Amino acid sequence: MTSAQLYALALATLVAGAPLTLAAGWVGRGLAAVTACAASVGALVLGLVALSGAGGAYALPVFVKSGGTLGHVGPSGALNLPALVIGRGIAAVVALTVLAVVLAVQVFAAWYLEDDDRYPVFAATVGLFAGAMLLLVISRDLILTLIGWEVMGWCSYLLIGHWSRKASARRAAYKAFLVTRFADIAFVTGIAALIASTGTSEIGAVIDRANAGWLLTFAMCALVIGVMGKAAQLPFQDWLIDAMEGPTPASALIHAATMVAAGTWVLSQLVPLLIRAPAAQWLLAVVVAATMTYAAFTAFFQSDLKRLLAWSTVSQIAVMLAPLAAGPDGQDATGAATGHLVSHAIFKALLFLTVGWLAVLGGSTAARALTGTGALRPLAQAAWGMGLLSLAGVPLTVGGFSKEHVIAVAAWVEGGSRPGARQALVSAALLATVAMTAAYATRAYEVVAAPRRLDAHPAAPREASALAQLVLGVLAAATIGASLLFVTGVLPGATLHLWLLVLSIGLILVGVLVGWYLRPDDAKPPTRLMAMADKGFGADTAYVTLVAKPVLALARAVAFVDREIVDLYVRGAGSGTPVLAALAGRAHRRERVATNLVWVLLGLLAVAGVALWA
Repeated sequence: MTSAQLYALALATLVAGAPLTLAAGWVGRGLAAVTACAASVGALVLGLVALSGAGGAYALPVFVKSGGTLGHVGPSGALNLPALVIGRGIAAVVALTVLAVVLAVQVFAAWYLEDDDRYPVFAATVGLFAGAMLLLVISRDLILTLIGWEVMGWCSYLLIGHWSRKASARRAAYKAFLVTRFADIAFVTGIAALIASTGTSEIGAVIDRANAGWLLTFAMCALVIGVMGKAAQLPFQDWLIDAMEGPTPASALIHAATMVAAGTWVLSQLVPLLIRAPAAQWLLAVVVAATMTYAAFTAFFQSDLKRLLAWSTVSQIAVMLAPLAAGPDGQDATGAATGHLVSHAIFKALLFLTVGWLAVLGGSTAARALTGTGALRPLAQAAWGMGLLSLAGVPLTVGGFSKEHVIAVAAWVEGGSRPGARQALVSAALLATVAMTAAYATRAYEVVAAPRRLDAHPAAPREASALAQLVLGVLAAATIGASLLFVTGVLPGATLHLWLLVLSIGLILVGVLVGWYLRPDDAKPPTRLMAMADKGFGADTAYVTLVAKPVLALARAVAFVDREIVDLYVRGAGSGTPVLAALAGRAHRRERVATNLVWVLLGLLAVAGVALWA
């Protein structure tokens, strides 16, 4: 079997595992956990086998003509919808990363949600979510990409609102669904424009046939807007922060290797088109430059460590997109963006799962409650520290390698050309973000590693299972071990530029000093600045004022017009019916039947006469 076929089989395993997990849940929770984890293990094994498999593409049996031939629909094959998937190159690395993170999440969730009566539903949704992301990664067809994109949107709604008995979880799920659906209007429009203008949905053919012009610019700008929604970039960032209402394993999945990173992968596959549409690249550059700095600054002042990680994700996704916005060469930009996607999946999955364990120890994800929890479980503190080192981009960690490549490509250090205004904007934002990331990572570590307050923690916290601890240990080791992907060339890495490395280390040290000496005192109530940062500096208020209230007002106006104007004619007709009935009844009373009949007959004769005369 080819690699593409093996990944298609892995996709089928994940999708089939979802209903099987639900069915197993009717028998017992333990069987549901075994089924969910077994499906993830099977998919990961197939992914590992695919690494040594043959290349090539495979047509999924999705689109069928009346004659039964796969691959084309439409009159005379005018529109080519091949439904192709691939399983080689960098796509194989990303697919394997997704499968590994999904398995880690499933194993950890089996312990973390052991008291949840809806665990089988959660595990089944995770499997379906993972299948959608895998489909998007291996897809070489825009229609398949769109299917994976939309299924992820639905699954994220279910995962964020998993604890639907809480009003806050329901609101967060509604918000995530509505914001991402709104942005998806642009994404679908962009996909449709590309297919309509090129006559095919196969990504390679679209890239070859699309010509620079207003239609390509429109399509790519629409795609960028759609990606901004799923990736929680300005002005769509606030839904991802509220998504922290979902279970921590769901946060790990959404933030690490699936939904928010999906847009980076889609644009990296279409980066030649992005380069041919400078307006779209400028739009992306402005958005990511603003987002990465705003989100990193906001993360530093969070009073809740889980929300700090959420703001970190918003910032790091912007870092992922930076080379696509600024890079002059499509291949270099794709390599840098994808490399940071893989490294981010590793360290962010580790951080979210670890904060879930710490929250069990401290009883909350608030920084004040988690102060000193590292002393309770040294493994949790070590895993937390390793994840934060990689997040800060410290050299020799997987995050350090990918960050250096992103900066080198965005600043055109690799290409040798002179950077322009767009590259200067993105590069300046990246360098500022390096320092700010180190600052909030330092603060996050100091919270957990601080001296323990005995009165602040449960006397007998629930112990993590051996498998859950193994997952954290493996992910912590991967923050160093996965650097071999860059060293060996499996993932493209930047050529070592000594001056750039020295600059990055200097900025990291500045950030560490800021995080050490200027961090908020979590032993005290949150300051006014922290309270503002917790609210995203008014982002949610802006949504309500600028979007929710006007939309509701418009809805009320439409309802008023429908009720008081449009329905007026219907009510008028209804009101007039009794009057007409009364008149008709009066006209047909027994004593006046003959007279009325005469008048009717005379009228008919008059009409007939006029007709004959004409």
